[in-house]
Amino acid sequence: MVTVVSEFAEHPGQEARRKLVELYDDAVGEVYVYLARRCESTTVAEELTSETFLAAADAVVRRPPPDLTVAWLIGIARHKLADHWRRREREQRLLVAVDAQPAADDDIWEIELDRIVAHEVLAELGDHHRGALTLRYVDGLPVRDVAAHLGRTEKATEVLLVRARSAFRAAYESRPDAGRTP
Repeated sequence: MVTVVSEFAEHPGQEARRKLVELYDDAVGEVYVYLARRCESTTVAEELTSETFLAAADAVVRRPPPDLTVAWLIGIARHKLADHWRRREREQRLLVAVDAQPAADDDIWEIELDRIVAHEVLAELGDHHRGALTLRYVDGLPVRDVAAHLGRTEKATEVLLVRARSAFRAAYESRPDAGRTP
C-alpha cells in the first residue's frame, strides 16, 4: 500500500512553531524586562530579546521540540545575556591591550625581560596555583568558571587565588631580575 502525503499535511515542527508564535505575545514583554534590568541600555535589551526569539525559533524545529514556556524563553535570554557580557569583556580586554602598548620612549627590552621573568615565575609555582592564575588572569575566566574547571567551590577558588597571587608576588619579588626599573 502506498501512503500519499498531502501537501497540506502539517510539517512535524509546525505545531511547535504555532505554539511559539502564540507564546510570543505573552512572553516578549517578560523577556524584555528580564533583559532590560540586566543591560546597560534599552538598545542592547531589544537586540538580546530579538536574539532570544531567533534562538527559540531555531530550537522548536528540533526533535522533540522543547516545552514552550516563558521560563524556557527566560533561560534562553539568560544564555544570550551571558554571551553578550562575554563578548563585551573580550572587547574591553582588546581595547586595554591596544591602549597598553608601550610608548615610544619606553624601553621595550625592559618590558620584554619583565614578561619573561613573570612567565618563569609562573612556571615555578605549584600546579594548583599556576592553573588557577592562568585560568583567571591569562584566560580571563570569572571565578565561577575557574571553580568549575578546578572542581572547587567559588569560595575555595577565591581563597586559592589569594594564596596563588601571594605566592606569585613573593616568588617574583625575590628574583633579582624582576622588573624593578628606576
